[in-house]
Amino acid sequence: MEDALLIHRLQFAFTIMYHYLFPQLTMGLGLLIVVLKVIAIRKNDERYHESARFWAKIFAINFAMGVVTGIPMEFQFGTNWARFSTFAGGVIGQTLAMEGVFAFFLESSFLGLFLFGEKRLGQTGHLLAAFMVFLGSWISGYFIVATNAWMQHPVAYTVAADTTLHVNDYWGLLFNPWIGWQYTHTMIGAVITAAFVMAAVGAYYLLARRDTEHAKIFIRVGIIAGLFASLLVAFPTGDGQVKNVAAHQPATFAGMEGIFETKEGAELMLIGQPDMEKLRIDNPLYVPKLLSFLTHNRWTAEVKGLQAFPRDQWPTNIPLLYYSYHIMVGLGTIFIAIMLLSAFLLWKKKIFEARWALWILMLAFPFPYIANTAGWMTAELGRQPWLVFGLLKTSDGASPMVSAGNGLFTLLGFLGIYFVIGVLFLLLVIKKINQGPAAETTHS
Repeated sequence: MEDALLIHRLQFAFTIMYHYLFPQLTMGLGLLIVVLKVIAIRKNDERYHESARFWAKIFAINFAMGVVTGIPMEFQFGTNWARFSTFAGGVIGQTLAMEGVFAFFLESSFLGLFLFGEKRLGQTGHLLAAFMVFLGSWISGYFIVATNAWMQHPVAYTVAADTTLHVNDYWGLLFNPWIGWQYTHTMIGAVITAAFVMAAVGAYYLLARRDTEHAKIFIRVGIIAGLFASLLVAFPTGDGQVKNVAAHQPATFAGMEGIFETKEGAELMLIGQPDMEKLRIDNPLYVPKLLSFLTHNRWTAEVKGLQAFPRDQWPTNIPLLYYSYHIMVGLGTIFIAIMLLSAFLLWKKKIFEARWALWILMLAFPFPYIANTAGWMTAELGRQPWLVFGLLKTSDGASPMVSAGNGLFTLLGFLGIYFVIGVLFLLLVIKKINQGPAAETTHS
């Protein structure tokens, strides 16, 4: 059974990490497309209209990939995690159903109107369609985060006679204390992805000396949005979410920060390697007392280390949790530096001629994907060994009738299929980028 559990976990980890490559861009682009449309209408500038249409096509390709890769994940709740579905389906089924009914259909319907109805809608109606696409994508994100937040911090449920869980307060479920910071942090992270991608495409066009007017729009919007998002993802949203974890999952917080011993005036660990035999951080580089201040607003505040908790309450994989968290934080710091530098050059009106800066913008676009993935790994690794924190362990949630061989077979199938559709996705996006925004015309 342990081998089967490992395969189930690997399969879900692969499918969900692959899937989230696409929604993070659509959720971020939804906002930036609205920005482009607002500027286009205010300035009456066709270049901004063409830019919005261009990014709507990229949005549509990502949206389609998100649908294709998202549906199998929900089936896995029944195939690979049947005991979890039986136990908690009465709760998580509510938020997942609301995501489909209230968000998915809103987003997909207005996406069609935005792509093909501009002339009939008029510019005001076209802007409204863009806003509804943005709203649908962000509502979708809210329901998904609400599902995850409940697994992190279960609330608003009752235990039935058959030991299954059911919702007893829908508002309590939708306004779980865990949601606020997790949702805002997640959505701002999506804006960072979209901003870096938009700026990267603009930088590519300028370096290739083509579509220069549209490229300048992409870079300008990408840098401004990226700067604000990079700052907001660190503070207050990132700071708030870390304090969330410290308050509700203190052992997880200690593992993320690499704190083994309880300390007053705990240091903030910047670099180091967890040694699980000696329970310490090797080769540490840290800032004294800063963790206490950031967590409790006092330099001498006590921070509980892992050794203050029973070993069975520790996250299952401390090193991977620690590295995931520090990769996310480290990349977030780099994002701020890149966007501050780019914004300075934009303000000085030098960014469009500074080819070295354009190369940085073009090559930096994969890093938000890595940071977002590392962030979700931190959230999920931190919850282990619990599937529903404090209520159901991961080892008790898997399907008992699905063998390791069956799980491995389907995992290999996913690897092959997702490779094929991944290549198709790249070909479609590259084709659209090569066509360029100037090729976009108003649709009837």
